[in-house]
Amino acid sequence: MKVLSVSDVVDPLVYTKSLPERFGDVDLVISSGDLPYYYLEFIVTMLHVPLFFVRGNHAPMKKPWEREHPLPQGCVNLDQRVLNYRGLLIAGLEGSMKYSDRGIAQYTEGEMRLKVARLIPHLLWNKLREGRYLDVLVTHAPPFGIHDKPDRCHTGFKVFNWFIETFRPQYLIHGHVHLSGYHRPEDVLVKVGDTWVLNTYGHRVTEISPKGREA
Repeated sequence: MKVLSVSDVVDPLVYTKSLPERFGDVDLVISSGDLPYYYLEFIVTMLHVPLFFVRGNHAPMKKPWEREHPLPQGCVNLDQRVLNYRGLLIAGLEGSMKYSDRGIAQYTEGEMRLKVARLIPHLLWNKLREGRYLDVLVTHAPPFGIHDKPDRCHTGFKVFNWFIETFRPQYLIHGHVHLSGYHRPEDVLVKVGDTWVLNTYGHRVTEISPKGREA
């Protein structure tokens, strides 16, 4: 399954009338947050495939002539949900580490642990029914010590490291950590145990098998 993932910045390679010609063969779009809703709505309208998203820690932006929607129209909020899309087992967790009293989708480590705990019954059901817990975890923030930064806002969550070790998804796809044009390959994609951790800042196209692995 070909997956287009986006995060954090309106990418001119995506926000263009030629989007169907560039990415018309993708099966699914994933957003890891901090993107304006008009951008997500543009993508889902142009590509006619499902778009699953989690919110980042910054409020969504909209164009001046648009009404503000509670959520992007035509898209699916993945936060604290576990879904099966054409055999691909996918779950999502929004937000960043809490660093201020303003803004949205900020959580302490303890609060994120509670959000993860709410997923566990669904993951156990996947294991019983599908033979594996999960294929893809979509987050905004990275795991602790992987692609993260030393400042409070961009510190990763330690519970994501535990999640990777325990549930072994094929991919953890995150955003939040901005990349320059001079980033190293390990700043984008790194293998942690059985899981590829992908920073999808801007956009990435990834082939992911929905069959997963038997554990």
